[in-house]
Amino acid sequence: MNPIARNIVAVLLGIVIGGSVNSALVSISGDIIALPDGFDPNDPESLIKYMPLFETKHFIMPFLSHALGTFAGAIVTGLICTKKSINLVYLISGVFFLGGTIMLVMISSPIWFTVLDLVGAYFPMAWLAKKLLPKKSMG
Repeated sequence: MNPIARNIVAVLLGIVIGGSVNSALVSISGDIIALPDGFDPNDPESLIKYMPLFETKHFIMPFLSHALGTFAGAIVTGLICTKKSINLVYLISGVFFLGGTIMLVMISSPIWFTVLDLVGAYFPMAWLAKKLLPKKSMG
């Protein structure tokens, strides 16, 4: 496959897979940590309305969904992209970082979560994915 086409496919699949992991974790979060009565995790307006009722425990799954979604997307991209383009894993983290930033602007989450999420859930996960990729994928 043409290296440019391969890298485009790598990035697109990384975004799709990472987004799917993120969405799956968000959708099961209420089954793992009970959410406030009446809250709908799939409705942004519900999130804004119920945010004041959230306790620290309610931020565990959103953080994990952002971090693991980014990690999965970066792994997929790193496995598919060409050797010389391994740093595309950081493009994946940038896409998810942008999405996370937009979401955090739309809702008013506690500052501690905003900082933790933006600092810990995106670029460090791409770095970790890059470090864990098999050597044959990178060389």
